[in-house]
Amino acid sequence: MRAIALTLTIAAGLGLAGCSNDGRLMNLKSGQDGPDEFAILPTKPLSMPPDLAMLPAPTPGGTSITDPTPFGDAVGALGGNPQRLANQGIGAADGGLVSYASRNGVQPGIRQELAVADQAWREANSRRLLETLAQTSVYMRAYRPMMLDPDAELLRWRRAGARTPSAPPAAEE
Repeated sequence: MRAIALTLTIAAGLGLAGCSNDGRLMNLKSGQDGPDEFAILPTKPLSMPPDLAMLPAPTPGGTSITDPTPFGDAVGALGGNPQRLANQGIGAADGGLVSYASRNGVQPGIRQELAVADQAWREANSRRLLETLAQTSVYMRAYRPMMLDPDAELLRWRRAGARTPSAPPAAEE
């Protein structure tokens, strides 16, 4: 009887402790001031336009009248260069790589074509009933026929005489 009373007392104490609302309990360094994540946001003051009828239609994901360059402002606030966000084409260091990769031509619309083919592949290799009920990922099973075995590929390239400087050293036989 005494053990039951002690167990119930401990359970009640733990239950009441779980009701507390001290936000510092999960913070291991609660005695120190941490950074305020919102302090670095370069917020701009809101302004009321002279005529509400002249406002453009809202564009979800588009620019805002109040904050036309949010990404550039965030990069600048973090010490970066906002001009580096502008699309300036292919960089000088990558020009040779792009020209070599496109030496046999570029197929227009390849991304859309691959997206359609991948959608068809995923529909053909979709979840089975038990996988749906268990809410498991079927990614590995669906794409297993397309996976490369890294060890077999490494061995194949080494047998072909290709240099593999970033691969682990060959095992001594």
